[in-house]
Amino acid sequence: MNQQELSSLIWAIADLLRGDYKQSEYGKVILPFTVLRRVDCVLARTKPEMLKEFDRLQKLGIPFDVSLRRTFNQEFYNTSPLDFAKLLADQDHIKENLFSYIQGFSESVRDIFERFEFTQQIERLSKAGLLYRVVERFANTELHPDKVDNVQMGLVFEELLRKFSELSNETAGEHFTPREVIRLMVDLLFNEDSDALSKAGIVRTIYDPTAGTGGMLSVARDRLLEFNAQAQLNVFGQELNDESYAICKADMLIKGQDISQIAPGNTLSEDAHDKKRFDYMLSNPPFGVEWKKVEKEVRKEYESLGFAGRFGPGLPRVSDGSLLFLLHLISKMRPPKDGGSKIGIVLNGSPLFTGGAGSGESEIRRFILENDLLEAIIALPSDMFYNTGIATYIWILSNRKPDERKGKVQLIDASSFFQKMRKSLGSKRKEMNAEHIAKIVQLYGDFTEHFNGKIPISRIFNTEDFGYRTITVERPLRDAAGQIVVSQKGKNKGKPQPDSELRDTENVPLNEDIEAYFKREVLPHVPDAWIDHEKTKIGYEIPFTRHFYVFQPPRPLTEIDAALKIVMQNISHKLELAGVLA
Repeated sequence: MNQQELSSLIWAIADLLRGDYKQSEYGKVILPFTVLRRVDCVLARTKPEMLKEFDRLQKLGIPFDVSLRRTFNQEFYNTSPLDFAKLLADQDHIKENLFSYIQGFSESVRDIFERFEFTQQIERLSKAGLLYRVVERFANTELHPDKVDNVQMGLVFEELLRKFSELSNETAGEHFTPREVIRLMVDLLFNEDSDALSKAGIVRTIYDPTAGTGGMLSVARDRLLEFNAQAQLNVFGQELNDESYAICKADMLIKGQDISQIAPGNTLSEDAHDKKRFDYMLSNPPFGVEWKKVEKEVRKEYESLGFAGRFGPGLPRVSDGSLLFLLHLISKMRPPKDGGSKIGIVLNGSPLFTGGAGSGESEIRRFILENDLLEAIIALPSDMFYNTGIATYIWILSNRKPDERKGKVQLIDASSFFQKMRKSLGSKRKEMNAEHIAKIVQLYGDFTEHFNGKIPISRIFNTEDFGYRTITVERPLRDAAGQIVVSQKGKNKGKPQPDSELRDTENVPLNEDIEAYFKREVLPHVPDAWIDHEKTKIGYEIPFTRHFYVFQPPRPLTEIDAALKIVMQNISHKLELAGVLA
């Protein structure tokens, strides 16, 4: 039986829930029961010996956690004498026995079921008279590792998760990043490292501070193993949403991976991996979500630690915390002397340009560009995500750029690289196929300007091309007679007083001389103006769309007039047919 057949067999158990559960709630039962059945099968062979060892250790008063895991070479165990077969043997007490069975698991596994809020589902199934039937169906589903290996089981779980997400369109975006987007991000991260990643005995770390259901970590691990089956990728993550966190740990547990470094909680206010540094980092933080709930903790770190903390470059406005996650990732980069790091993060358009010179957003962009951390930004097609149709971008950052990329930033417009889906899933109406992903990765790897005819696809810029200085242009205050009012005291004594109502600003590119710009763009229009240099601020923005805009000249007036004439004739004809015109 292949994984699709097996996942369909498991999902068919959801038919029992019809009427008592909404379709969007099926996953709350199916996913945790799948995990429970899998771990039950995994432990079955060693269960009798493990129970004997557990009894022996207890009688001797010896702590059993580490000893049991080491003795039986498993990251988890269950000290209850119960299993699925014994649960079915006592139908009258199945609810109480199931609770007891779950409590027998080691803490890491119990945590999964607690985050799933599985006890509530057991109570609900019991009240509906469904609990025994559901347990019976799962007991008859063979998930033993001898029959279903870790790779196949992982694929089964992902297929179940995909079906769950499709039925929960309203919340799918909170749980699920489209797999083709993850694959693209992972391929972009690994692209320039393929030689190093193919070496024997390679060990790397990867981190996702908004781990969701663990899709990014899972795809990254699978992709690395494609490069090198002997490679080891140690995964780290943190997730705020309890259900997503449970799914993430469950998915990794089912695949036989270490779940000890997946932590719950809010990354911004309680960094579970403080002081750790990673080789690779991936994230799809929430778009446009305010960070007011953690504002106190974030501001305290910013003000007390500055650049010794995570948020030294600046704080964005409270209405959008996505740049805070980017700063958090940057703080986790290994120093270049230790091999450096690469980051891939999905952001909406706002971080490209929101905030003028001196604002938190601009200062964050300034820090990134002046420290030459930004390698590339790739514009994705719209309608790629489940909960939004807005424009999205992948940012690739590195503190170990190849020589040819140093001081440069590549922008790639991949907004046309998609195929329409046969069936929309929430806001997701488009998807990328393998050819689209390969083409984007090739454009990134080639690191050259590329045009499709006259339409730019890939462009290369210097980092300072995105910088500017905001200059303050002053004009003199005049009295009722039109005479310039002169300051009578202070450092500006004898100089014209500025008129605040006539004050204006100009943005001058960093690579252009301010005085030359002022003489060319300002003085011809306002000859009495001057620059207040003390108010000059440096800003950075990345006007992505502007760099890919292709001017389309309007049609000739004769052509427009001819088209309008045809339209008017059609309208008149329809009105005549309707009897409106005599």
